[in-house]
Amino acid sequence: MSTKEARQRATAKYEAKKYDKTLLRLEKGRLADVKAHAEKQGESLNGFVVRAIDETIERDNGKE
Repeated sequence: MSTKEARQRATAKYEAKKYDKTLLRLEKGRLADVKAHAEKQGESLNGFVVRAIDETIERDNGKE
């Protein structure tokens, strides 16, 4: 096994232990808009999505 393969396996093992994953489906062209917005905010796409979810949950919980 090469070093590259070992690194990939170690990364996959770590991610499987540390993170849950889901698939996000957007209409064609929408992903580019979301990525551009996240970049303007200085965030990764994932960081932006997580922040959007967290802020929405916080806002929705305040309505109760």
